[in-house]
Amino acid sequence: MAGNDRFDLNGRSVVITGGGKGIGKVYAEAFGRAGARVVAADIDGKGAEEVARAIGAAGGTALAVTTDIANPQSVEAMVQRALERFGTIDVLINNASLMSTLARRSWVDIPLEEWDQVMLVNLRGMYLCCRAVFPTMRAQRRGKIVNISSSRIWDGTPNRLHYTTSKAGVIGFTRSLAREVGEFGITVNAVTPGRTLSDSQLASSAPEYLRSNSYLEQRAIMRDQYPEDLVGTVMFLSTAASDFMTGQTINVDGGKAMH
Repeated sequence: MAGNDRFDLNGRSVVITGGGKGIGKVYAEAFGRAGARVVAADIDGKGAEEVARAIGAAGGTALAVTTDIANPQSVEAMVQRALERFGTIDVLINNASLMSTLARRSWVDIPLEEWDQVMLVNLRGMYLCCRAVFPTMRAQRRGKIVNISSSRIWDGTPNRLHYTTSKAGVIGFTRSLAREVGEFGITVNAVTPGRTLSDSQLASSAPEYLRSNSYLEQRAIMRDQYPEDLVGTVMFLSTAASDFMTGQTINVDGGKAMH
């Protein structure tokens, strides 16, 4: 395999949860441009359809699937549709999570039902998606799983304790699963994005929060972070270039947290 071929995504079947909006939309469109066959899975079916149409209009190949990742039947149906359309699943990007609709408030004020819902989506949903794609990846003796965590776990960022806790759980999940599936040629890695100015972030944040310079001044690269800043890392973890790397976490936040 030539050096550059190790970064080749052409013809790879890539499932992206939360692929109908926000950062997931940017991932989906970037993978489409790279020649991957994209499954945009999102609870917002209309958003997923729009992404799939945009990828198709740009000359790529995509499938939209309305998916509730917290529902086992919905996840199994997503995988079945992906297999019917593309025959295999090479990459799973666990991007979908419950965050932008969560109020920023003290941990003692978090409703118990909201706590449970965050864990249901952010942890059970990730588990269900991995479990659903595993038989296919095991049979083909290869696969890439990329789990999206958050740089909040490095800082202990307050006021969304349930979200931060769930994203810390992603790291433990990634490490343990990597050991369980490595014998089948499957790699499992995680990414911790910093505060990213996605559509969802902009819609859910007060202007004064986004304008604050204190956050940017803590970064080695003192500028705002955009979804495009994450694409390269996620793509690397989805290609043969990262075949001997598993159970790892890559922080992408402009150098705010270093580990």
